[in-house]
Amino acid sequence: MKRLLSIEFQKLFKNRASKVLIIIYFSLLFLLFLISNINFDIGPIHINIADQGIFNFPYIWHFNTYVADYFKIFLAVVIVSMMANEYTYGTLKQNLIDGLSKKEVVLSKFLTVISFALISTLFVFVVTLILGYSYSSFTETSIVFSELEYLLAYFLKLSCFFSFCLFLGVLIKRSAFALGFLFFWYMFENISFAILKFGILGQTKESASFIDTIYSFLPLEAMSNLIVEPITRLNFVKTIGDQVGIENVKDYSVHFSDAIIVIVWTFIFILTSYWILKRRDL
Repeated sequence: MKRLLSIEFQKLFKNRASKVLIIIYFSLLFLLFLISNINFDIGPIHINIADQGIFNFPYIWHFNTYVADYFKIFLAVVIVSMMANEYTYGTLKQNLIDGLSKKEVVLSKFLTVISFALISTLFVFVVTLILGYSYSSFTETSIVFSELEYLLAYFLKLSCFFSFCLFLGVLIKRSAFALGFLFFWYMFENISFAILKFGILGQTKESASFIDTIYSFLPLEAMSNLIVEPITRLNFVKTIGDQVGIENVKDYSVHFSDAIIVIVWTFIFILTSYWILKRRDL
């Protein structure tokens, strides 16, 4: 495994574009620190983000993993390009000539995907601890390390998303078209969900619930369900909602069923990538 990872990271860091995107990605994660300095006014009310409780343990685990997830598109480009470059520059064929099996090729890509997800998760873990201990009103150990399931959900979400990107890179061969298909699939899931739930079929509570259930099995929706938006958990948002008569009944938990769906999709993407590569004439 160490040898396979070494091969892949040598390829990545010899590619200037990939190296730049990786640096940008981790720089953006580091910019989570700057959120604490955001200030804005709503009429006569002055709001400082750090004073609103977003850095309080354990809420910060939810908030930081949700925000950090938006930056994953930079590594998605790296992973899709990583596979596309194998075809473009003939390194895939050369690796097979040098003795790697197609199974080892896919395994090396999967290990790279997991490494990116793991390193990202550890990075967010460290940033969150520093921010939390700097600004949180609660620093008892039992509180600090509660709700760490959001960190596990973040790791699973990244692993599945990067595996999806790897699958598209194997399937389509060209990074631009693969990323285009990724965007198309994102739009398809969201637009078709909106049409069905709020238009054609979602006229009753039962039919709307049925649509939610069906779409929870689609890959991007399943990933999204792992970490729901955290903003409406904030006390000042709840207060505003109560004042205007909006009842918040959202479930913010990380559900085991959603995690299982994401894990299954991860293995589907990797195994399908291997199946395609095994049967493709290189």
